[in-house]
Amino acid sequence: MNKLELTAQLAEKLKKTFEQAARTDEDARVDAKTGAPRAVNVAAAMRTRLEAARQAWEMVADFKPAPLKRGEKIGLGALVEVEDGNCGKTLFVAPAGAGEELTGPGGDGFLQVVTPGSPLGRGLLGKKVGDVVEVMVKGELAEWEITHAA
Repeated sequence: MNKLELTAQLAEKLKKTFEQAARTDEDARVDAKTGAPRAVNVAAAMRTRLEAARQAWEMVADFKPAPLKRGEKIGLGALVEVEDGNCGKTLFVAPAGAGEELTGPGGDGFLQVVTPGSPLGRGLLGKKVGDVVEVMVKGELAEWEITHAA
């Protein structure tokens, strides 16, 4: 699977998020000119959201993931398959975009983005194929076995 294509797909999604945030920010700044406290607070929150969206987009746009060598520990840029006994997931460890869903090559399958700051992403870092990752999900402990990493 081409990681650069996945990164480009993620960057495009984050660019759209940034563009939407920019439109919302502009509307909020216009409303804030009324001086109403709520409008001023919303404008400040929108400015923070806009900056976070810009940073996420830039981090991914500049990201060039390298192939994971056989036996190498999972890190940023890894493609990881995990299973919990009932089902499996394919994950892409990226610097930003946690929770985004990417489409595999030719529309084949879906991948979920995790980041080092997300619980599952944090759990994966430094692990290898065959390791088990334990993560709290909605107050319950979930165990995922790493079955493949690239």
